Amino acid sequence: MNTTAFRALVRKDLVLYFSNRRSLIMSIAAPIVIAAFFGSLFGNDDGKPSKIAVAFTDLDGSALTKQIATSMAADPALDLRVLAENDGAAAVRSGKVRAAIVMPKGFGEATPQALVRGGPKPVVQVQYDPSQAAGMAIVRGLFAQHVMESIGSTAGIGAGGSGRASGPDGGGFSLPFRTEATAALAAGGGAPVKYNSYAHSFAGMSVQFILFMGIDIGIGVLLARRLGLWKRLRAAPLGRATLLGSTIVSGALIALVILAIVYAAAMAVFGVRIEGSVAGFVGIAVAFGLLTSSFGLLIAALGKTPEATRGLAIFATLVMVMLGGAWVPSFVFPAWLQTASLAVPTRWAVDGFDAMTWRGLGLGAAAAPVGVMLAFAVAFAALAIWRFDWEEPRA
Repeated sequence: MNTTAFRALVRKDLVLYFSNRRSLIMSIAAPIVIAAFFGSLFGNDDGKPSKIAVAFTDLDGSALTKQIATSMAADPALDLRVLAENDGAAAVRSGKVRAAIVMPKGFGEATPQALVRGGPKPVVQVQYDPSQAAGMAIVRGLFAQHVMESIGSTAGIGAGGSGRASGPDGGGFSLPFRTEATAALAAGGGAPVKYNSYAHSFAGMSVQFILFMGIDIGIGVLLARRLGLWKRLRAAPLGRATLLGSTIVSGALIALVILAIVYAAAMAVFGVRIEGSVAGFVGIAVAFGLLTSSFGLLIAALGKTPEATRGLAIFATLVMVMLGGAWVPSFVFPAWLQTASLAVPTRWAVDGFDAMTWRGLGLGAAAAPVGVMLAFAVAFAALAIWRFDWEEPRA
């Protein structure tokens, strides 16, 4: 073996790789960012648990129920939101809280009597988000704990004493109330909502791979510029907005076709249904299509060459779909990340498709996702049209 030539070839490969700064940055930044994201989901450096959002409705207004609300609000594991009954149910349907607890009238009088004398147990209604049914055991356990502590506080019964109470037949202790937990009802009080994991998966993967298609559009524009196509088109009496706007429209139409085919397969094979507003679903699809094509054009406007742009565009897309809840549902994010991810348009796309499919929400729930995505699309398109260079940049 010619060792001198061998070393020269190795050196050549190393120099070529490390001289491509954008590729190098992506190779280093991508694993750091993605590892940090998943680490934040399954661990907490400060040891503080993520709070569980719960709605609380007090129809009784007694000293006991007020004490329960105060106790739950002080619990570091809970994010208690005191809401009217209808507002609490709506918050569950939209995924803003995990459960809505309704304290019935007469709870403050009946519960101590059921504990001490074995009287009738009041029934607490609990609606929960079906996508987070596994967390209901935690919610019910925390609720029972605060009820018993509040009974001891208001009635002068020690926590230990309440734990040793007996039923009328001398049997062991049982809670002096019952809970009836039901999945959130569809808008208008229809049948309980059923969580369809396929609906969420198809929303997330559609968003991800259609955005990849947007990258291809942007790279295609850069390749056309390299071939001088855009310079020849500009020789015709066509303005900048006409030429680039046509790319946005065609890209949006391609996105809509892909989305329609993907959801047709989801409906035919996996039972995905548009349980909410069909018009809302179409509106979200159109807004996302425009967002995708304008994002692709922005890539073309900011990219210098196809080779240098593709890696960073893929990295940016992966970050957007990651924060948008395409890989992991956003409700498992830490509280701070759930708030921060609202600044990413993909979060609105995934949540919007969820709302129109398995959550069964009405047309009004589509307004915010459509508005946010259209605002991003307009901003991306305006920046792209402004910054687009018709000639290939010099090295």
